[in-house]
Amino acid sequence: QVQLVESGGGLVQAGGSLRLSCAASGRTFSGGWFRQAPGKEREFVAAITWSGSRTYYADSVKGRFTISRDNAKNQVYLQMNSLKPEDTAVYYCAAGWTTGSGPGEYDYWGQGTQVTVSS
Repeated sequence: QVQLVESGGGLVQAGGSLRLSCAASGRTFSGGWFRQAPGKEREFVAAITWSGSRTYYADSVKGRFTISRDNAKNQVYLQMNSLKPEDTAVYYCAAGWTTGSGPGEYDYWGQGTQVTVSS
């Protein structure tokens, strides 16, 4: 089984930055980041192909967040800048055979890491 572990979440002031990491075991897959706030549906944030050659972003985070990966380390990252209170959520990394915006397109999920943006 592929195992994913997120880290890097925490509390940050509005306008601040945070970098999330997703450590993966096993083979390389396309990677995605999703988030879920209390009472809300799981929301697509960003995705990256297995090679890292293409990236995709939700409109709400475009220009502020950057997804990247280091296949040598089997890690996917989400650099979050200019954070807003509405970014507050549990962030999940995901891995799958394809690169998409739907949760159903991903086969493996991490446990989530809490991101809280104050103000």
